[in-house]
Amino acid sequence: MYFQRIRDLREDADLTQTQVAEILGIRQTVYSRYERGFQTIPLEHLIRLADYYRVSVDYLLGRTNNPEINPRIRK
Repeated sequence: MYFQRIRDLREDADLTQTQVAEILGIRQTVYSRYERGFQTIPLEHLIRLADYYRVSVDYLLGRTNNPEINPRIRK
């Protein structure tokens, strides 16, 4: 599965793959494989990315085009 949205969010935030990899505590090469769809993103990394970019996990996964987090569960 290709995660175009994580790449778009990263580029919109003017971050490098290395910077995002550091946020996740992984190597840049692993993060690159996430963006290209060559490696499945673990749930803990999806959640961390969603929290970092302040979007829903459903948005990252392409299940919705609305990036907003459900206001009923927002803290």
